[in-house]
Amino acid sequence: MSGGGASRTFELPEQLQPVMKQAKRLEWLTLVYMLSAVIFVGLTLGQSQAMKAAWIDDLLGFLPPAAFLIASRFRERTANGKFPWGQHRAVSIAYLAAAVALLFMGLYVFLDSAIKLVYLEHAPIGVIPLFGHEVWLGWIMLVALAWSGVPPVFLGIRKRKLADQLHDKVLYADAEMNRADWMTVAAAMLGVIGIGLGLWWADSVAALFIAQDIIRDGWRNVRAATHDLMDARPRRHDNSEYHPIAEEMEREAESLPWVREAVVRLREEGHVFAGEVQVIPEDETELVERLDEVADRLLGLDWKVHDLVIVPVTEIDVPEPSEAGD
Repeated sequence: MSGGGASRTFELPEQLQPVMKQAKRLEWLTLVYMLSAVIFVGLTLGQSQAMKAAWIDDLLGFLPPAAFLIASRFRERTANGKFPWGQHRAVSIAYLAAAVALLFMGLYVFLDSAIKLVYLEHAPIGVIPLFGHEVWLGWIMLVALAWSGVPPVFLGIRKRKLADQLHDKVLYADAEMNRADWMTVAAAMLGVIGIGLGLWWADSVAALFIAQDIIRDGWRNVRAATHDLMDARPRRHDNSEYHPIAEEMEREAESLPWVREAVVRLREEGHVFAGEVQVIPEDETELVERLDEVADRLLGLDWKVHDLVIVPVTEIDVPEPSEAGD
């Protein structure tokens, strides 16, 4: 029996092109804002572990938008002899790189803060001259933290709306990190206030809280990115559940009168899907034309389905269902 296949020469439908442009502009704005936050917080660090953890968290904030912008340059490149399927996986690679950096920096902050807590190291916050007055540095720290934590919440809300439309996991992860920044800032503020009240241990405890939040984000995203690179079954961009497009494609294929049974196997390549469709035909009359028809109909169901191979078979080997937690 013969096989058929089809792929698209474009990635985003016309109505989503402006959405992608908005996402890029928002990520450039995020990079500029994060630079100001890193400088402001860095100038007020002092010896506070909580401030140090918040500053590292701000530094890590550069990774997702940078990964998104770099990957967007690669995924827009057309297929060629060296990359016959295009360079869509640049998105997954960027996603994994950012997630690994998050995880390791979170572990570093956690260990560093834990050691200082065990050795009972105190982090004094002194005073600085400002406009002819002696001002407690903690007040300046609180202002810097507010600047580093409040704007990202609004950036995250906007990014999440765009990520929902673009099915972009890097953009979604960035949005969730931005939206959760208030927790990091609140913990750091409590640490600074704790030092002011004489609670020396509050600083390290706040840093540990921030570190575990970074670790959690890093591990969750490393796990999701690794699954994508291992050709796991596609999930929604928020990783809440499996994407339903495979089942929709099977129903569409089996609705054709000449198809007895069909099974769809998809994998993620960045922000698009590619895969194989096995069909058992009732007869092989004009089979090549019919396979092309299946490809066209299935590609038309969702813009995220980018590349398909349609394979006629006499028997379908259905894979075993995945175990919970896979």
